[in-house]
Amino acid sequence: MANPDSAGASAAMASASQANPSGDDATRIVFEDPHATMQESETTRVRALRGFWRIALIVATAATIFLCINQQFALRFFVGYTQLNTEYFYLLIALMLPFTYLIFPGSERASLDRIPWYDIALAAITFIASLVLMAHIRKAAEAGWEFGGAPMPAYIAGLVMWAMLMEALRRTGGWSLLLCILPFTLYPLFADASWLGPLRGTQSTLEQATAYHMLSGESLLGIPIQAFADTVIGFLVFGVALMMTGAGKFFINIAFALCGTFRGGAAKVCIFASGLLGMMSGSIISNVLTAGTMTIPVMKKSGFRASYAAAIEACASTGAVLAPPVMGATAFVIAQFLNVSYAEVAVAAIIPAALYYTGLFLQVDAYAARHGLAGIPRSELPRAWDAVKEGWYYIFVIALLIIMLLYFKRESHAPFYATALLLVLNQLFSKDTRWTMATIGKFFEVNGRTFVELAAILAGCGLLIGAFSMTGVISSLANDLLRIAGDNAFLLLVMCAVTSLILGLGLTTTACYIFLAILIAPALEKVGLNRMAVHMFIFYWGMLSSITPPVAIASFAAAGIAGSPAMKTGWESMWVGSIIYFIPFFFVLNPALVMQGNYLAGVGLMALIAFGTVFICGGIQGYQIGVGDLRRTAALEWPIRVLLILGGIIVATPGGGIMPLSQWQVTMLGLAILVPTILVARLLCSRSAVIVPARSR
Repeated sequence: MANPDSAGASAAMASASQANPSGDDATRIVFEDPHATMQESETTRVRALRGFWRIALIVATAATIFLCINQQFALRFFVGYTQLNTEYFYLLIALMLPFTYLIFPGSERASLDRIPWYDIALAAITFIASLVLMAHIRKAAEAGWEFGGAPMPAYIAGLVMWAMLMEALRRTGGWSLLLCILPFTLYPLFADASWLGPLRGTQSTLEQATAYHMLSGESLLGIPIQAFADTVIGFLVFGVALMMTGAGKFFINIAFALCGTFRGGAAKVCIFASGLLGMMSGSIISNVLTAGTMTIPVMKKSGFRASYAAAIEACASTGAVLAPPVMGATAFVIAQFLNVSYAEVAVAAIIPAALYYTGLFLQVDAYAARHGLAGIPRSELPRAWDAVKEGWYYIFVIALLIIMLLYFKRESHAPFYATALLLVLNQLFSKDTRWTMATIGKFFEVNGRTFVELAAILAGCGLLIGAFSMTGVISSLANDLLRIAGDNAFLLLVMCAVTSLILGLGLTTTACYIFLAILIAPALEKVGLNRMAVHMFIFYWGMLSSITPPVAIASFAAAGIAGSPAMKTGWESMWVGSIIYFIPFFFVLNPALVMQGNYLAGVGLMALIAFGTVFICGGIQGYQIGVGDLRRTAALEWPIRVLLILGGIIVATPGGGIMPLSQWQVTMLGLAILVPTILVARLLCSRSAVIVPARSR
C-alpha cells in the first residue's frame, strides 16, 4: 500500500486556495477537486502505460464498455446477432485480463518504466486462450462439455487459462490471495482423500476439473464475473465520470459549508465528505487518498491530533463503501449470490450505514467537547449556495440514479443513463470541467485500469465457487458446522465473525466474502437466520480488516497523510469505529434493520440503537451528552465510562428472535444500568470543583 509522505499532505493542503468573492475582510477557503490526481489502484507498484500500450488499453476499455451496453440494452450489435452471455464474459476476459501482466509488475524488482518481453508474452497467451475458449463455449453449452468430452484445444486452453488466472491473482491481490485461492481450485483433484474429514467430497480428474472451471457457468464464468459484467462495469463508469467532471470539489465544498461550523466541525466534514466521495471510487483506499488529503490537514489545523484525524478518515472511508446508493463491488456479488436486484442490497444497507455514521458523528462530537475543539469560523468556509450554483446538476444525476434503481428497477441501465445525463449537463453548464479529446482518453484509461484489477480478482475468485460446487461438499459442511456449534446461532455468528476478520487480513473484501458465503452462510441460514442479514454480516466483518490491526490498510494509508504512527492510528481507528463491530450482530438479531419484513419496525429499532449509541460513544470518549466531561467524576471516571458502554450496548441490542429476552426486557435491563449511572455522574459533575483544561490533547 503506497502511503503518501508529509510532502504530499502539504501539497494537498496547498490545494485549499484562499479567495474573497464577497469583498469582505475574511478569507474564504475554496477547496479544489480532490480527484485532480487520481489514485486508480490499491496495489503499490503499477506501471503507467505509454504509447502503443496506452492506446491499446483505451481501445480495449472502450470495447468493453460498448460490449456491456450492447448486452444490457439488447442492441444485438445493430445487425441482429445475439451473443450468449458466456461468449460475452469471455470477450470481456480477453479484453481486460491480458493487461494484468502489463500494468502489474511480476516482482518488486521488475521495471516500472518498460514492459519486459515475458509480460507481453503472458498477455498474448492469455488473450489467445480466452479467444479459444470463447470459440468453444457455444458448442460446450449445447454438448455439456463442462462435465467431460471437451475437445483437446479447449482442454489445453483451459489449463493455460487456469495458470494465467492464478498469476493474475498473485499480481493484483498478492501472495496471500493466491495462497488462499489456489489450493481450493485444485481441491477437486483430491477431494476424496480421507484426511479431508468434513471437506471430503466428489473427486474429479484434471480434465473434468479443467472443463468445469472453464466451460461451466459455476466457476470462472460464475457469480463474480457475472456481477462484474452485468452491473459493476456500469457503476464504475459512472463513478469515474463523477470524478472527472469535478464532483469531488462539489462534495467537499458542500460538506465544509454544511458541517464546518459545528463543534469539531473539521472531523464532521471528513465523515460527511468521505461518505459522499465513496460513491465515486467504490474503494476504501482511493477514498482515503482523495478525501484524506483535503480533510486530514484541516482536522490537524483545527486541533485534532494527527493519529485521531487519520483514524476518523480511515473509518469514514471504510463506511463509504458500505453506504448506498453506490457501494463497493462486493455488494454486486451479494446480489448475484442471493439472486436479488442490487437495489435490494442497497436498500438493506441504508439503516446499518446510517447507524455507523451516526456513531462516528457522536464519537467526534464527544471527543471535540472533551478537548474543547470548536468548529471552523463561518467566514473561512465555502458558501453552500455558491457550491450548489456550481454543481447543482450532480444532485439531479444522483437523483436519476436512485429513481432508476428503486422505482424502475433498472440496475444494469441506471448507471449508463446517469452517466449520459451527467456528461451532457457538464458540457452545457460547467466552465472548468468540460471534456476534451484528451479527457475522453483519460476517462477510458482510468476505467480500464480499474476494470483490469477487478476482472483479475473476480475471475480468479470464481474458481473458488466452482471448486466447492464441483465437489458437492457445501451442504454436508453446513451440517458439520452446525454439529460443532451445537446448533447454537450465537456461537456460529462468533465463529463467522472471527473467521471473516482473520481472512480479511489477507484477502480482498470480495474474496473474503465469497469464501465465507460458500462455507459458512449455509450453516447460518440453516439455524433460521435471514439470508440477507447473514450475507450482509459476512460483508461487514470482511470489511473490518481495513481498520483493524495488524493490517488496517485504510488506517495506514491515512497515517501516511497525517504523518502519524501507523500502528497507533490502527488502534485509534478501532476505537473510533467501534460501533461497526456491533452493528452486524444487531441486524442479524433483527433483520428489520436490513429492511427485511416490517419497515416501521426497522426505523423504530434504528432510533433505539441510535439512543444506545449516544451512551456507547459517551463512555468511549469520556464526555457524555447531558452530563459533561467525565473527568469531573474523578476516581469514578472509568467505572462510569464502562457502565455507560455496557448499558448503551444492551439498550441497542435487539431482543426477541434468537435472543432469550424480549425487546422490552432487553431495553429495561439496559436502562437499569444507564439511569443510575447517569444520575451518579451528574451528581458528581455538579459537585466537582475540578477545573478541567479547555483544550487538552
